[in-house]
Amino acid sequence: QVQLVESGGGLVQAGGSLRLSCAASGNIITINNMAWYRQASGKQRELVAGITKGDTTNYADSVKGRFTISRDKAKNTVYLQMNSLKPEDTAVYYCNAGITTASTTWNYGNYWGQGTQVTVSS
Repeated sequence: QVQLVESGGGLVQAGGSLRLSCAASGNIITINNMAWYRQASGKQRELVAGITKGDTTNYADSVKGRFTISRDKAKNTVYLQMNSLKPEDTAVYYCNAGITTASTTWNYGNYWGQGTQVTVSS
């Protein structure tokens, strides 16, 4: 069983910063790509930033230059540093990861965290 546990969300004023963390735990053999998605009220979930096993990153155009994704492989953790936050960044942020696990056999699965609320006031 794999769990992704997010933390770091909250309420911040426009122009402020937050750092999200997402730690994976369980019978993990290896973690491939990791990513952050967000879903604003009444909108579809969208990719914010992703990072490969080789540390290649990609970002949504709306967050380029403001957000930075990184990972600590030793801690099975991915981070999202969010700077210069805007009210339109308000959403529930979800961690996502492709993980190979081991029990009686090796299995690959796509896992999601429970989400953490980020609210940016104007």
